Amino acid sequence: MKRINRIVACSLVLAFSGMCMSSARADRDEKRLSRVDPVVKQRAEEAQKQALTYLESTQNFDGGWNGFLGSDPAITALVAKCFAQHPDYGTNHPIVKRAFDFILKYVQDDGGIYIPAQGLHNYYTSVIVMSLATSDDPEIKKVVANAQKYLAKIQWDEGEEKNPSDPFYGGAGYGRHKRPDLSNTQMMLEALHESGLSPEDPVFKKALVFVSRCQMLEETNDQPFAKGGDGGFVYSAASGGVSKAGSIDGPGETKILRSYGSMTYAGFKSMLYAQVSKDDVRVQRAFQWIRNNYTLTKNANMPADQSKQGLYYYLHTFARALDAWGEDVVVDGASVQHEWRVELCRQLFLLQRSDGSWVNEEDRWFESNPSLVTAYAVLALQTAIR
Repeated sequence: MKRINRIVACSLVLAFSGMCMSSARADRDEKRLSRVDPVVKQRAEEAQKQALTYLESTQNFDGGWNGFLGSDPAITALVAKCFAQHPDYGTNHPIVKRAFDFILKYVQDDGGIYIPAQGLHNYYTSVIVMSLATSDDPEIKKVVANAQKYLAKIQWDEGEEKNPSDPFYGGAGYGRHKRPDLSNTQMMLEALHESGLSPEDPVFKKALVFVSRCQMLEETNDQPFAKGGDGGFVYSAASGGVSKAGSIDGPGETKILRSYGSMTYAGFKSMLYAQVSKDDVRVQRAFQWIRNNYTLTKNANMPADQSKQGLYYYLHTFARALDAWGEDVVVDGASVQHEWRVELCRQLFLLQRSDGSWVNEEDRWFESNPSLVTAYAVLALQTAIR
């Protein structure tokens, strides 16, 4: 609150106004929570408890959770965030402290947090910043601040001799000088958003250029591949446009890149984080796509034989995006109302295994790893009921 050196009467007025605003915020929060059925909320808390018990039992001696080759800092960061955000644990709990100690071993002199030999600099740094941002420790805050600067530095922009007309501009790839994609870009923006960087910062404005070019919307996207698009998003605007969902038939013998759920929610969320107006045509068309393709049983609009691939990444991004949107009901293309928070919880209840974990039978994008997938599920539940 601003320092006030005025008369006492003015101070009292401002103080009273502050109390009113706090009360209003509390009322809004209470109303939002009331929309999540108490029985569902209790069941979601039980599901989290079972999942965290499972994850506690699988933490390695060094404080990490397994990736491909033993403890992995990115997967550890995602799991640690589940514990750090839970009221029964928090950032001072030994589980989280051990995890953070493990993660902090990977802080580099350039401010990034990654394994040098693997080259996944943006991916690791972004995921780890999301986790460390939960801490109030002054030393960890310094690490986060340095990591924010690092993420901005490796974004494709003038520093890499790219200008706004270049399809790479504003994006982020797995590492420095790696082709940018929407998945890495949305992770970078999520990390910067979660760690408190202002949406007015140039990194958001530059990223918006790239994000907009990943949208299949020819009226706002200057890339040829967007012609005939449906308003959803694809994986990358680079290399002439890339979709992990392949393509669909267009007019004549042409092909149109196929937009799909995980990237559409990623792009939609990124625009909201960059403070694009809800009335902007890009946001409106993205939300129209979401309404027309609303589902929690598959990665929306992926080919049928690939529809379960990336399901938990999709569900996590679904939760984060709709939470940022700020409405608890989505009316789909058939005019059916969906209380997405409740429906997301119920879907995750159905998918949870008896040991408390979640895992995807489709192992693309590493979703056969129960630590990673359980973290996605818990973070989605936490977003749904908060």
